[in-house]
Amino acid sequence: MTRMHLKMDWQYGLAILAAPVLWTLLFLIDSPQFSLSWIMLAPWLFLSLVLVQPLLEEIVFRGGLQGWLSSKAWGEQSIIGITYANMVTSVIFVAMHFIYHAPLMALLVLLPSLIFGYFRDRYDGWLLPSILLHCFYNAGYFIIYAPVIN
Repeated sequence: MTRMHLKMDWQYGLAILAAPVLWTLLFLIDSPQFSLSWIMLAPWLFLSLVLVQPLLEEIVFRGGLQGWLSSKAWGEQSIIGITYANMVTSVIFVAMHFIYHAPLMALLVLLPSLIFGYFRDRYDGWLLPSILLHCFYNAGYFIIYAPVIN
C-alpha cells in the first residue's frame, strides 16, 4: 500500500474506531478514577505521554526493531496478516510496559501494539500511520487513566 492511500484505507479507519472500544473495555475492567484536571495541571506531561513517547516508541520499536526483524527471512512470514517481526516486536514492547504498568495493563498493550505493527508493515515501513494511531490510542488512555502527579 502506498503512502497516498492512507486517507482511503478502510482498515486504518477501523483501527481508529477500535480505540474507543478498547478504552471502554479498559474502563470496565479497571474502573479508574476519571479526571481531566491533571491535564491542566501538567500539560507538558500530557504532551509527553501523547506525542513524544509514542513518537520515540514507534521509531525504536516499529522503525528499528520491527524493521530489522522484517529484514530476516522468517520476519516477513505471517499468520492471519500479522508478521512474525510484528509479533516479536509486540511481545518485547509489552515486556517493556511491565516496568511502569500493572501486569494486566501491560498485557493489554499487546493488541494495540500488533495494530501499530500491522500498519507499519501495510505501509512498507512508513511510520507515520503507526505514530498517529499510537498518539490517538495514548490520548484516550491517559484521559481515562490520569497519572499520579506529585
